Amino acid sequence: MTRVLVVDDEPQIVRALVINLKARKYEVDSAHDGTSALELAAARQPDVVVLDLGLPDMDGVEVIKGLRGWTRVPIIVLSARHASDEKVEALDAGADDYVTKPFGMDELLARMRAAVRRAEPVAGEDDSPVTTATFTVDLAAKKVNRDGTDIRLTPTEWHLLEVLVRNAGRLVGQTQLLQEVWGPSYRKETNYLRVYLAQLRRKLEVDPSHPRHFITEPGMGYRFEP
Repeated sequence: MTRVLVVDDEPQIVRALVINLKARKYEVDSAHDGTSALELAAARQPDVVVLDLGLPDMDGVEVIKGLRGWTRVPIIVLSARHASDEKVEALDAGADDYVTKPFGMDELLARMRAAVRRAEPVAGEDDSPVTTATFTVDLAAKKVNRDGTDIRLTPTEWHLLEVLVRNAGRLVGQTQLLQEVWGPSYRKETNYLRVYLAQLRRKLEVDPSHPRHFITEPGMGYRFEP
């Protein structure tokens, strides 16, 4: 059974989420501030976190950073903040998706299922390690090693890397990437791709400003060159 951690300081939103999630056979824990959220995440090991940014004791972005210090659990931000720079800040900190309030329960549940699915291993594909001059991608173990050090990736960073690596040398279009990584309803959120490709380059390229492996084809998509 999938365990969800809901983090929001609005009791009516927490109550609505808990009722809806339990009705769909999810196990649910809830926290009303960032400190409790971090403690619960460590104690209960959720499969996905639904997180509000406007918490009473700390900003939700700090919670994301705290979680990313030790776990790759999928994090879906649920926030009234609509500004694109705030969305990018949350994604940059390690969130996997961003849903603005007011939200539709069906949409949130669909995104949650997609986030959990991204974190699961895919069976039946060629999982041979892919090696470049400076890093190795172990598709079977879902690990990346750079110069002898394991690199921590979020589930979404990993899934994006996986799609590109499995299509090595081939252009992968923006729409295809969005739909494979985030789901079929995503078509125009190209800022997500820019944020996540920048993060992959920062973690894996020798010179992120002059990438050798993660190539942008302007207006079309991206290509991985081993």
